[in-house]
Amino acid sequence: MQETKQIGKGVLSGLIAIFVVMIVTSLLVSLMLTFTSMQESSFKWMIMIFSFIALLLGGIISGGKAKERGWLIGAITSMIFSLTVFSFQYLGFGETFSPEQFIYHAAFLGICMLGGMIGVNLRGK
Repeated sequence: MQETKQIGKGVLSGLIAIFVVMIVTSLLVSLMLTFTSMQESSFKWMIMIFSFIALLLGGIISGGKAKERGWLIGAITSMIFSLTVFSFQYLGFGETFSPEQFIYHAAFLGICMLGGMIGVNLRGK
């Protein structure tokens, strides 16, 4: 029972961190688009880099909170994130993931699992 509580805390903390970084990044990009003459296409790589940073950070936090099985905690965190994004996209726009999005979310899974392993090892036993 205690282990399940730690997993839940870890996953929830990681998801909160991911969404906070995503929201802050979205706010900054939208402000830059509003107040400059830059186009959305010029931010594509920056948005992708910040997405990977957010998932890595979320994995580190979730692994650190859970204290064990970082790869599993990171995978659960990433899958819940991807499921949330898919749900919003499908319910809001009636679209499923494109092949390119599947590749991004597979990479998110890998980077979040890596973050979970790093988080467990940073936290120590």
